[in-house]
Amino acid sequence: MKKLTRAEEEIMQIIWEIAPCTVSDIRNYMEEKLGQPKPPHSSVSTIVRILDDKKNFLTHKAYGKIFVYEPQVSKEAYSRFSLKNLVSDYFEGSMNRLVSFLIEEKDLDAKDLERLLDQMEEDE
Repeated sequence: MKKLTRAEEEIMQIIWEIAPCTVSDIRNYMEEKLGQPKPPHSSVSTIVRILDDKKNFLTHKAYGKIFVYEPQVSKEAYSRFSLKNLVSDYFEGSMNRLVSFLIEEKDLDAKDLERLLDQMEEDE
């Protein structure tokens, strides 16, 4: 699996939310749901084609000149991939270092940690 750029990830987040969809659907979502100015069709189309042809994150069906896109990579699979890269790149591959960092930064408190441990025990 390949790492996505920020723009590619933004488009994938939308596609995961609304698929199956067209480039026009993505542009409308950006304007109506995200409150962003509607980006040029060509810009979104270029990113979608990269996600489809080069990075294999999407599949499409053609209906004449209209292409309808669906994810080929699930959001969960990309989340796992991203987390593993984050841990590898910034925490020397150690989940313990990540958890320690979150606790030190006060992004994870004792109650959250206890809930996580309980959930892990339930999943075993």
